[in-house]
Amino acid sequence: MEIFQNSVFFGISLTFLAYGIGLLLKKKLKLAVFNPILIAVAIIITVLVSFNIDYDSYQNGAGFISCMITPSTVCLAVPLYEKLDILKKNYKALIAGISSGVVTSLLNILLFAFIFSFDHATYATFLPKSITTAIGMGISEELGGYVAVTASVIIITGIIGNMLAEAVCRIFRITEPVAKGVAIGTSSHAMGTAKAMEIGEIEGAVSSLSLVLAGIITVAGASAFANFW
Repeated sequence: MEIFQNSVFFGISLTFLAYGIGLLLKKKLKLAVFNPILIAVAIIITVLVSFNIDYDSYQNGAGFISCMITPSTVCLAVPLYEKLDILKKNYKALIAGISSGVVTSLLNILLFAFIFSFDHATYATFLPKSITTAIGMGISEELGGYVAVTASVIIITGIIGNMLAEAVCRIFRITEPVAKGVAIGTSSHAMGTAKAMEIGEIEGAVSSLSLVLAGIITVAGASAFANFW
């Protein structure tokens, strides 16, 4: 067991296996609640707790997968390039929608800080909740937040966005592809963008742009909002 735990392949194998099970369940059951990432997280936690395996042993191998987060985010530039004409045509709506989405997210965290009496560190932890992990963790660390908690909050936000994106668009009767992409990418970063790409090519391209611009705007916005609490 000790040899198995210390193997660099343990974390990688467990992660891929758990995610594969999640994909299989999603394909078979076709329900939003069976999100592959959510299922993978549940399986990994269950295995680590059941066999009393410490997180460092798992991270010894799984950490290599984390190294792919930034390159994967950069790859989102491909759908942007393919739909460049549509993005140029709607640039005013894109800027307005993304900016308002970021400000709304920051204002919500400020409101929650007031209602639940957050200390500054907790407040800073939640400010970058709606942007990609690669950027959000850096912001949290710079502002004095709890980086590990920020990563968890970002992942949870993305999972919820991935699960509920289509339902929310139906409820509020959002049918315009550009509007869908802006809403999904601004609120739920890369995980939401994965769902947007499933919905349509335009939605995916716009969502990709939205998550990048939302991250950039949040860098400045979170730094400013950090002084409010």
